[in-house]
Amino acid sequence: MISKVIRLILIIAICLTVSSWPNAHAESPPSREYPIKAAFLYNFAKFVDWPAEAFSNDSTPLTLCILGEDPFGDALESIKGKTVRGRKLVIEHSAWPEDMGQCHILFVSASEEKRLSRILNTIRGKTILTVSDMNSFARRGGIINLVTLRSKIHFEINVDATDLAGLKISSKLLKLAKIVRDERREENY
Repeated sequence: MISKVIRLILIIAICLTVSSWPNAHAESPPSREYPIKAAFLYNFAKFVDWPAEAFSNDSTPLTLCILGEDPFGDALESIKGKTVRGRKLVIEHSAWPEDMGQCHILFVSASEEKRLSRILNTIRGKTILTVSDMNSFARRGGIINLVTLRSKIHFEINVDATDLAGLKISSKLLKLAKIVRDERREENY
């Protein structure tokens, strides 16, 4: 268990270090942002427990869905087909939140910002780990928000949304995150 934490910390440290390397080329190299975010998605899956009913059987794959315009390009190829907790990781794309019923992880593209309330209402109460990099995603009801600060990628976790989805996030991952609350809940205090 400790080795998993050390491995996660090392992976995140490497991702953060690589994302902050200065550009030594005259030409603009391909952005490292989305390959790093793909690695984060893969590693998040290792530290989340889905209830047994989230899977049809023991061989049901873990499905990562991309909703809206795909910002990853080829970056998801590096994690496609890998195994997470004994389940093969498959990647699907969709334009409609109603198609998200078989998703275990849902990355909501920034192209969906205007529809975010509808998307989150459509999947409310389902065992789906929602992730995005749009502004205030976690505070608006998403579970994990990827945030770039000073050229480094960090993440926030909304514990209210996690509970509502019936997911258990490892305390080891929670320690690395900034914990936020659902803005609707904050208004009630």
